[in-house]
Amino acid sequence: MFDFLLDPSFLASVPRFVTPLLLAGLGGAICERAGVFNIGLEGMMLTGAFAAVVGAYFAGSPYIGALAAALAGAAMGLVFAEFNLRRGGDSIVVSIAINLLAAGITAFLLRVIFKVTGTFNSPDIAGFAPIQLPLVKDVPVIGPILSGQSLLFYLSVLAVPVLHFFFARHRLGLRIRAAGENPAGLTAGGVNPNQVRLMALILCGALCGLAGAQLSIANVKLFVENMSAGRGWIAVVAVLLTRGRPWPLLFITVLFGMVDSLSFRVQGLGMPQQFTDMMPYLATLAVLTLLSWWYRKRQA
Repeated sequence: MFDFLLDPSFLASVPRFVTPLLLAGLGGAICERAGVFNIGLEGMMLTGAFAAVVGAYFAGSPYIGALAAALAGAAMGLVFAEFNLRRGGDSIVVSIAINLLAAGITAFLLRVIFKVTGTFNSPDIAGFAPIQLPLVKDVPVIGPILSGQSLLFYLSVLAVPVLHFFFARHRLGLRIRAAGENPAGLTAGGVNPNQVRLMALILCGALCGLAGAQLSIANVKLFVENMSAGRGWIAVVAVLLTRGRPWPLLFITVLFGMVDSLSFRVQGLGMPQQFTDMMPYLATLAVLTLLSWWYRKRQA
C-alpha cells in the first residue's frame, strides 16, 4: 500500500511542492528576523505567479518571467513598506490588504491583458525545463529527488546556506537581525531600523515572487486565479515554527511539501478529493498542536 512513497514519480514530485514553500518561507524569515510581522506572503506569491506568466509569455523566456516575478513581488514589498513603515499601519491589516490586493489585481489584469477569466493557458508560455544531473540521476531514491528539477529548486536549496551565512556574517544580515532584536542599538549606531526593514521587505517580496514563478512557469505553464491556494499561509506557519532560522525552515517545508505531494497521490487510493485537499492544512495544524504542547511541557 505504501510502496508509492518510494515511487520515482512521487519522489520527483516532492521538490516541486517544496520549492514554493521554501522560497516564500525564506522571504518570510528575512522579515521575521527584521522584526516585521508579515503574513502577506500569499499575496506576494500570487502576484509573482501572474507576473511570471506575463513575462514568460511576451518575452518567450522563463528567465524574463522569473525576473518579472521577482520584481512584482518586490513591488508588493514596497507597498507593504509604504503603509506599514512609512505611514504606521498595523502589520496584520496591511498584510491582509496585500493578500486581497493581489487576488483582485491579478484577476483584473488577467481579463485586461489576456481577455480571459479564471485560467490562462497557452503553448507560448515559456517554462523552465527540467535540469538533469548526469551522475546523480541514476542514483536510487536520491536521483529522482535531486535531478530533473527546475532551476528555481536548485536556487531555493542554495539559498538556505547563503541566507544562514547572510544572517551570521554579512553586514546587512547582521543589521536585519539587529532591527528585529535590538532596534535601539541599531539606532544608536546611526542606522535607521526602518530602512533596514525596507530592504528586508524588498528581499522578501522578491523571494515570494520567485515562489510564485515556480508555481506558474515551472510546475505548470499556466495561471489560475488564486493559484497560490494557501501556500503562502503555510509558509507563514513554517516561519513562525522555526523563528526564521533557514536550516530548520528547510526541514519543515520539506515535511509540508511531502504532505502536499502525498495529497495528490492518495486520491488514487479512493480518498475523497475534499479530504486530500485538506491534508496539507491538517498537517500544519497537527505540527502547530504538537509544538504548542512541547513548549508548554518545557515551561512546566
